[in-house]
Amino acid sequence: MTWVIPGSVALSAILTVSALSATTPYDAKAIIQRSLEANAADWKAAPEYDFFERDQQSGGGTKTYEDLMILGSPYERLVAVNGKPLSPEQQAQEQRKLEATIVRRRNESALERAERIETYEKDRKRDQMLMDQLTKALDFTFLGEQKLDGHDVYVLKATPRPGYQPPTMETEVLTGMQGKLWIDQKTFQWAKVEAQVLHPLSIEGFLAQVEPETRFELEKMPVEDDIWLPKHFAMKSQARILFLFSRKSQENETYYGYHKAASFQGSSP
Repeated sequence: MTWVIPGSVALSAILTVSALSATTPYDAKAIIQRSLEANAADWKAAPEYDFFERDQQSGGGTKTYEDLMILGSPYERLVAVNGKPLSPEQQAQEQRKLEATIVRRRNESALERAERIETYEKDRKRDQMLMDQLTKALDFTFLGEQKLDGHDVYVLKATPRPGYQPPTMETEVLTGMQGKLWIDQKTFQWAKVEAQVLHPLSIEGFLAQVEPETRFELEKMPVEDDIWLPKHFAMKSQARILFLFSRKSQENETYYGYHKAASFQGSSP
């Protein structure tokens, strides 16, 4: 699963403007406003990076991918299974797939390329919209200060704000979630976020409902200067389809090896 800043992550964004006041250093609202600025910078920078992604499979094994930005949208190249590199034959096969994708994207019409990139950007824009609604949908309470992975962090609790009216179907999810945030004191980045569903939430019109058992965790790490990108994302969800059939799903993804995306300009792979 390609992270969308988000990202990749989508729910990893539910929990994706002014300086702190010297007289109120623990103003939860000011801390959140600063953190949203930092997240906006991450969102903008995310497409500039390639990285590796290790996904936990339902059967207990793992698959590792190299996530590459190729001419405006991501591409996943399989590089390892259960922690072991692919065989030379499998590596050659994945390389052929990559080269074919590069050639195909270079030969796209302007319309085809625009449609492909728009599909990718659609998820990114949704995540950004959720970010924009956070301070309207949730109330934040300062809980204290901690040390997390070597970083001094503020700890805040988020609870639904009574009376919040979500402007879109996507933002309805904010009405029934509570969470906890660990925010780096130096950069105001989200070092860690935990969230859970408090009561059933309808999604996709009236076709599905997310149940209270749904919860997720997102961890981020610094990759360059003040840019932080995902390190780990885990989600356990419970949904009721057509309000009749229950479906469970689970995700566990680790991200590492961030580096500036390679250029795929030119006429040959």
